[in-house]
Amino acid sequence: MILTPRHSLRRRLLGWLLISTAIIGTLALFDTWAEAVKTANAVSDRVLAGSALAIAERVVVAEDGSLEVDIPYVALEMLTSAAQDRVFYRVDGPPGNFITGYQSLPGIAFKPGQATAFEDAVFRGEPIRVAALQRSASTGISSVPFVVTVAETTVARRQLTRAILLRSALRLAMMIAGAAVIVWIAVTISLRPLSRLGAAIAERNPDDLQPIREDVPREVEGLVERFNSFMVRLGTAIEALRHFTGNASHQLRTPLAVIRTQLALVGRAATLEEAREAARKGDEAVARAERVLAQFLTLARLNAASREMTMPAALDLLRLSQEITADHVPAAAAAGIDLGFEGEEAAWVTGEALLLGELVKNLVENAIAYAGRGAEVTVRVAASSEGVRLEVEDNGPGIPLEKRAEVMQRFVRGERERAFGTGLGLPIVEEIAGLYDAVVTLEDGVGGRGLKVCVVFPAVTTEGDS
Repeated sequence: MILTPRHSLRRRLLGWLLISTAIIGTLALFDTWAEAVKTANAVSDRVLAGSALAIAERVVVAEDGSLEVDIPYVALEMLTSAAQDRVFYRVDGPPGNFITGYQSLPGIAFKPGQATAFEDAVFRGEPIRVAALQRSASTGISSVPFVVTVAETTVARRQLTRAILLRSALRLAMMIAGAAVIVWIAVTISLRPLSRLGAAIAERNPDDLQPIREDVPREVEGLVERFNSFMVRLGTAIEALRHFTGNASHQLRTPLAVIRTQLALVGRAATLEEAREAARKGDEAVARAERVLAQFLTLARLNAASREMTMPAALDLLRLSQEITADHVPAAAAAGIDLGFEGEEAAWVTGEALLLGELVKNLVENAIAYAGRGAEVTVRVAASSEGVRLEVEDNGPGIPLEKRAEVMQRFVRGERERAFGTGLGLPIVEEIAGLYDAVVTLEDGVGGRGLKVCVVFPAVTTEGDS
C-alpha cells in the first residue's frame, strides 16, 4: 500500500508567506537600490555643484585680459566625505584655453542653454562623478566665458548606497522573521479547534454515531455538517443491516429447520412414497426460504433507494403489469387460480421499473398465495385525470376490516399467512408506493367478497398520453 505524503497546513501557510514575502522583498530591494543610487547621486551632485560654484566665483579677469583663479581649497575639502575618495578639478577659459587643474580630466559637453551638467566618467582607471559649471567673467566691456569642472571618485557614494540597501535588507529580514513567528503562533492557535474535533472523534465509541457538537471555526462548519450527515446516513445503513440480518435469521430459521427435518425423513423413509412426501415438503420449505430472501433483498433495495433517490423516469405501468401478470399465469394455474388482466390504454407513471415491477409482483403473488384454490384474481390498470390506478382483486377469503391496518406492518400476517407467509408483501408494496407519492388502500372485492388492493399513482404528462 503506497501512502501519499501528508501536508502540514502550518508549513504550507508559512511557506506561502515566506515565498511571497521573499518575492516582494526582492522587488523592494531592487527598488531600494535604485532609490539609494538616486539619493546618493543627488547628495553628491549638490556638493559638486556647490564646489564648482565656489571656484567659479574666484575666477577674475587679469589686466592683460586673461583669466586668473584663486582656488578656494576649502571648497574642495568639503568633497572629501570619505578618506578614500579623491577630488579633481580643472578650469578652462575660452575654447582651447586651459587655465589650471588636471588637464586630462574629462569634460562635459553642454546642451544648448544648459549652465550646469553632471556625468559619470572614468579617470585614471577609476569611476568618477563629474560636475561642470559654465560661467563668464566680466571685463567691464565684454564677458569672457569659462568652465569649471569638479570631479570626485565614487567610493563614498557606493558605500552610502550599500549601507542604505543593507539596512533595508535587514529590516525586511526582521519583518519576514516576525511575520513567520506570528503566522506560526496564529495557525497553531487557530488549529486548536480542529485538534479538539479530532480528539472528540478519536474518543468516540465505534457504536456512537451521534452528530458532533464541537465548537469549530466558521470555515470548518461545512465539513462538520457533512460529517454529521454522513454519520446519520451511516447509522441508518447500519440499522438497516442489523434489521436485515436479524429478521433474515429469524425468518429463515423455520424453513431451514423444515428442510433439515425432511432430509432426515428421506433418509429414514421405509417406502418410496414416504421419501417423495418428505422431498416435496422439503422443496416447499426451500421455495419459502427463497421467497423470504427475495423479499428481504427487496427491502434492502428499498432502503438504498430511499437514501439515494435518482431522477425517476416515465414508464407505462399497463405494459409492465401486463408482462408480470403473464409471467405468473403458469404459477396461478398450478395453484388452481384463474388469473386475468384488464386494461387497454397506456398508463404513464414516474418511477424505477425494477421497484415498480416488485410492487406489482408482490401484489400478484400475494393474491395467488392467499386467495385459495378455485378463486379468481384480476389485475387492472386504468388512467384518469386524477392519476393511474392499479388494482389487484381476488374473490378469496379477504382480510377483515379491523385487521387491514395491522397487516400493513412488517412481519404481521393474517390467518392464512401464518402457515406459509412472511408478512412482508403488503409492507413492501406500501414502501415502494411511498417512494413515488402513490397511495395504497385495501378494499372489499366485488359483492363484498375477497380483497382488492388499490395503488393510485399521481398523474403525469408524457408524449405517450397523446
